[in-house]
Amino acid sequence: FVKLILCVAIDLVGASTYAIPAIGEGFDVGWAPVQAALVNYLFGNGLITGFAFLEEILPGTDFIPTATIAWFYE
Repeated sequence: FVKLILCVAIDLVGASTYAIPAIGEGFDVGWAPVQAALVNYLFGNGLITGFAFLEEILPGTDFIPTATIAWFYE
């Protein structure tokens, strides 16, 4: 369950940008590649990694728990 906890933590960091609306989208630009790298490390799947990056970089999609969904998919 360690992997699941890491996935939930990754998703919580991404979703936390909603707490500070003006700064949140700027944070997403920096967090998107970090999230993608972490998801790639955890799953090694290019499709999931790409989706994680896009989900984080696109406005209004931070609520999608991509890493957690990937854990269930695996």
